[in-house]
Amino acid sequence: MRQHRAFLLVAATALAPALLLPTPAFAGPSSAPATATTVAVSSETPVDEMTEDELRAAITAILEAEATGRGVTEAATRALDGTVDDMRTFLTTGYPAAQAEDDLVRLFRMLGPARQNGDKRVTQEITELLDRNDPAEIREWLETGYPLAQAEDDLVRLFRMLGPARQNGDKRVTQEITELLDRNDPAEIREWLETGYPLAQAEDDRFALFVLLGTAQKAGDTELVQEINGLLDRMDADEIRAWLTAYRAA
Repeated sequence: MRQHRAFLLVAATALAPALLLPTPAFAGPSSAPATATTVAVSSETPVDEMTEDELRAAITAILEAEATGRGVTEAATRALDGTVDDMRTFLTTGYPAAQAEDDLVRLFRMLGPARQNGDKRVTQEITELLDRNDPAEIREWLETGYPLAQAEDDLVRLFRMLGPARQNGDKRVTQEITELLDRNDPAEIREWLETGYPLAQAEDDRFALFVLLGTAQKAGDTELVQEINGLLDRMDADEIRAWLTAYRAA
């Protein structure tokens, strides 16, 4: 039964009874989860030679790992509730199968937002991964390929946003994008796109409304004044963004 030794040492997510090392998470789209956790090998003891305590420790480490998926969690919990043989089976065959299932789910969840945001490289690479459906390749891409692809798409997205921001006089968005491009920190750019951009754009949009309001008041455009005042009263950032986009396109 020593055939399991080689498997444990080369598996994409190797098992050990003790040390747990989380892979650094690359902040992705909100619909895209952090990278999966790997368990570092601190012992070469094959699964078939592990004691019951060692088996439980290894499975518990998997359950406590950051971003453990639903499939792995359910399979690991069933194994802990079962016999020693159930735990061995989980570590040798159940865990890789459950991880592969979770990885596929994760790819599908990432694909929608990637398409919505126009992330061409991420979209293309996920589509190709789903076509080939190689669990080891998918696992490797999620841990190392995705951050590179997302960073490239994020840079493209910043450049796409910069032109309209300058054209519309969005000073805060323009300034923050320019500073991000100067520093070129992928994690900072990803975080800004998810949390910083909405705040910066909302501030610029409110300023644009006040400018339009002043112009409308001077021109005696009562209908436009009432419409803008209504937007300012409700102060809904998405509504304001949509209204300004439609107004500028008219």
